[in-house]
Amino acid sequence: MASLRATAYRKLFVGAGNSNRLSFVNLTLIVLILGAVAVSVIGTEPTITREHHRLIVGAEMGFGILFLIEYLVRLWSVADAPGKGSATAKRLRFVFSPLAIIDLIVVLTSLAPLVIGDAAMLRLVRLLRILALTKFTRFSHAIEEISAAVWSRRYELVVTISLGWVLLLVGAVAMYWAEGTVQPEQFGSIPRSLWWAVVTLTTVGYGDAIPVTPLGKITAAIVALGGVALVAMPAGIMAAAFSDAMQKKRELELARRIELEVEEKVEEEIDRLMDAEENRRDT
Repeated sequence: MASLRATAYRKLFVGAGNSNRLSFVNLTLIVLILGAVAVSVIGTEPTITREHHRLIVGAEMGFGILFLIEYLVRLWSVADAPGKGSATAKRLRFVFSPLAIIDLIVVLTSLAPLVIGDAAMLRLVRLLRILALTKFTRFSHAIEEISAAVWSRRYELVVTISLGWVLLLVGAVAMYWAEGTVQPEQFGSIPRSLWWAVVTLTTVGYGDAIPVTPLGKITAAIVALGGVALVAMPAGIMAAAFSDAMQKKRELELARRIELEVEEKVEEEIDRLMDAEENRRDT
């Protein structure tokens, strides 16, 4: 049983084995996640659910049972995780981890048709099954790299967001002064002007509030140009951070590969020297 549990741990948890590649079990789980999300999306279309209600409910139940088995096997096999602590302590840490909580929510919402009869409530619960997509985070190292990149550039991003808020508020106040008396419905207060400032700063421009005075048009032009610059700034910061993260990862992989090659060469040289010493003693 201990050997079976160790094998289950290596197959289910990414990075638990000798390679960071996804196992066949994890690839199968990815297909199941995509299938569960597809069924959830299709289940919101009334014309399909009326004709294939039993099939959709059966598919949801099937995915729920499979995800429940996955959750229980993970809970059982996580006792073989490296590190200090008893098997019970490791299982408790797993149960209260964010991914395990999401897994449990997905299982419960998949099995909801068994205990929920109200159609409106059932539709609401089914929407939570989209959380299955977040299960991809345990299969994707890119998510970890992006998170690390965002965290490494947190101060630059905070400065950019602060500049955006300043420009947003200044633009709303300026538009209130310029257009407040001319268009009170759209710009009669700073909160009303803030809506225009948001859609202009984000370069969306719905066109439901348009300045008509010369001062208002100048203000709109400044805010729009400032929005383009502010959108470009965080994009550049994130691109540079992600590039740095990928470069560091490549350097670490190269260093690890060199280290393994050196170890192999050292072992080969030690074996050669030991063989040579044995041959010398024999002669």
